[in-house]
Amino acid sequence: MKRSHFLLHLLFILLAFSSFSVLINLISKPKTRPYPSLKNPNSRFLHPPLKVYVADLPRSFNYGLLSDLYSLSGHDNRLGTNPDADRFSSFFYRLFKTYLSVPPYPENPLIKPHAAEYWLLKHLEMNKNPAGGATAVRVRNLDEADVVFVPFFASLSAEMELGWGTKGKFRKKIAEKNGDYRRQREVVDRIKASAAWRRSGGRDHVFVMSDPVAMWHVRSEIAPAILLVEDFGGWYQADMKATVSGDACNSTYIIQHTEASLLKDVIVPYNHLIPRFHISQNQPRHTLLYFKGAKHRHRGGSIREKLWQLLENVPGVKMEEGSLNATGLEEAKRGMRDAEFCLHPAGDTPTSCRLFDAIASLCIPVIVSDQIELPFEGVLDYTEFAVFVSVKNALTPNWLMEHLRGFSEKKKEIFRVNLAGVQSYFEYEGGDAVSQIWEMVYQKLPMIRQGLVADRRKLDDRELKPVTCLCT
Repeated sequence: MKRSHFLLHLLFILLAFSSFSVLINLISKPKTRPYPSLKNPNSRFLHPPLKVYVADLPRSFNYGLLSDLYSLSGHDNRLGTNPDADRFSSFFYRLFKTYLSVPPYPENPLIKPHAAEYWLLKHLEMNKNPAGGATAVRVRNLDEADVVFVPFFASLSAEMELGWGTKGKFRKKIAEKNGDYRRQREVVDRIKASAAWRRSGGRDHVFVMSDPVAMWHVRSEIAPAILLVEDFGGWYQADMKATVSGDACNSTYIIQHTEASLLKDVIVPYNHLIPRFHISQNQPRHTLLYFKGAKHRHRGGSIREKLWQLLENVPGVKMEEGSLNATGLEEAKRGMRDAEFCLHPAGDTPTSCRLFDAIASLCIPVIVSDQIELPFEGVLDYTEFAVFVSVKNALTPNWLMEHLRGFSEKKKEIFRVNLAGVQSYFEYEGGDAVSQIWEMVYQKLPMIRQGLVADRRKLDDRELKPVTCLCT
């Protein structure tokens, strides 16, 4: 009898200890939102793949820009060198160039961040089977397609022109002097002359314009389409200028710059420059707040200079000016991996590659902006891995540092675990960025179909045929 009581007491103690351990574990473990990989069979999109028809454009507007033009280019005037010279002039590249259906994308740090166009087209080239489990597949029949993808590397085209020429030439609509304008003009003329465009007025077309200056001269002509952009900064600026000068167009069939919005368009991430840092590699961090970049910027980026004056001599803060050469990128990598927080003020536009470099480095982003759009919001909750600060608060002396010092070690750990959970969403090569972009495009389909149906009953000066009903 005594033995049975002893065993019961022992069992009770073991159960109580086990429950207490589980409770302690739950309390101490950082509470993170699960961000399952899009490649996980248990988290696939619950709909058929997006069917994408690739518009008929010569190879010279996409892969040919890389293999036949960029690979033969000289140094980038903005960098004073050609970061890809050895890569494209190597014996093996020249030997197998003819057999490469998909040439490598540039490592040039002024071009690489805008690589969405390259990875999206490559994804379609590799996925042609609707039963293959991809989020988007290429179809050869226009009538089967949900959307029409325009395979123009607009960002590469623009950056090549800026790198070889001057800003003065880039701004001019002179085909003989501005190669990018010539390509923009030919692409738009070809696309607008196609049966696909005439059928939909461009509503179901997808243009990748990740670089803020991509398609600069023809934007108003393709505005009805779905635009994949890194932010709306350049569009708002153009609209403000048009409003001041009185040139704003009031056509109901052209979407104005301020009408480029999340309702119609998709925000895509920059391709980060700093290699991904896995949480298993994380070490104690010795800097509270880090920033590396240009001190002086235009437009909304003027806040950088003001923040610099407030923060440059504050203990625990590193504010470094630097270039995008190999040395500068290595310094930025070390700085971000050693910092708790990474400052992200606006540049020439509200976002920059720096935000995605911070995520790749597990450095908690401090986003200082009153006007910013971010990729995949709704799928991701940025407040779970980033700190948002208004411009007013950021420019209040001592406010920002007191705010950051107020985060406990436990809260910073939660931020960092959540950062590790979302890193894959911003990886183009081997990650989930491409799949998530196609998913965001898929979500536009009901709006596209609604617009196309509405167009069938509208009679105006556009090339729309009246709908007829033959009753027998």
